[in-house]
Amino acid sequence: MSGLLALLDDVAAIAKVAAASIDDIGAAAMKAGSKTAGVIIDDAAVTPKYVQGFKPARELPIIWRIARGSLINKLVFLMPVTLLMAAFAPWLVWPLLILGGCYLCFEGAEKIAHAVMPHDEQSGGPDGSHAVGDPTHLEEEKVKGAIKTDFILSAEIMVISLAAIEAPTFWMQAATLAVVAVAITLVVYGAVAIIVKMDDIGLWLSQTGRLGATRSLGRGIVRFMPWLLKALTVIGTAAMLWVGGHILTNSLKEMGWAVPYDTIHHIAVDLGGGDAFLEWAVTAGIDFVVGLVAGLILIPIGTKLIGPLWARAFGGKTTAH
Repeated sequence: MSGLLALLDDVAAIAKVAAASIDDIGAAAMKAGSKTAGVIIDDAAVTPKYVQGFKPARELPIIWRIARGSLINKLVFLMPVTLLMAAFAPWLVWPLLILGGCYLCFEGAEKIAHAVMPHDEQSGGPDGSHAVGDPTHLEEEKVKGAIKTDFILSAEIMVISLAAIEAPTFWMQAATLAVVAVAITLVVYGAVAIIVKMDDIGLWLSQTGRLGATRSLGRGIVRFMPWLLKALTVIGTAAMLWVGGHILTNSLKEMGWAVPYDTIHHIAVDLGGGDAFLEWAVTAGIDFVVGLVAGLILIPIGTKLIGPLWARAFGGKTTAH
């Protein structure tokens, strides 16, 4: 009997340790996740544009496919690589992030260039949408493009989160990073799903609402959502450049060249006058300009050099997605 009681005491002690570990993981995940708030907003703003132009019945399946790809990006590819790099080659993180930042700058700048420069409407935009007549093929292209863009944003999220995690062991660090990855993916794509289905909700309210106010609210939602989606498209493109520019300056600082980052910081402090929000806005604006300039420089390199080489090597299209 005494042996059984001793065993129960041991089990209780183990359970307490496990519960404490779970609490520690949860607290660390919340702290790490809060550091990535800016990138999360950018991710949520970028994604809705990938479901525009499709039938309502295909919107949620497309979002699910992108969300699933995002989880695979974070848990299967980025988390193991990030943990290994942090343990054995921390110097490699920042050059890889610079490549990711360059990609975001290129994508955002090319979309702006396509919008403002004269072009053949049948020739296809940066995402190839005009050139694809088959909706199934267009969906495949959109999903691939979304997952590819998500990979860059997810890499930024994982690196920022890892830097904020203060875990005593490798396994605690890995568990916390996994919790952050899953939670952020659920938040981002849950919000995206709500955004893209709000017009359907508004239509349902306008048709089935018992009160006049409810039907009016539904009609207002239906009229407002196209404007919101257009605004999110603009925000998404701007976010690519903002985040891309920030990745470039921050990564260069971490690699030893802090002049661009420090210059932006000093300008923001001077113009902000102690107002934290204004300092953030100035920093984001300058990061956007940096991203746009870098993207415009990269457009001819990407379209005339890297694109054809990539197509020759892998048999893909030369247009960016």
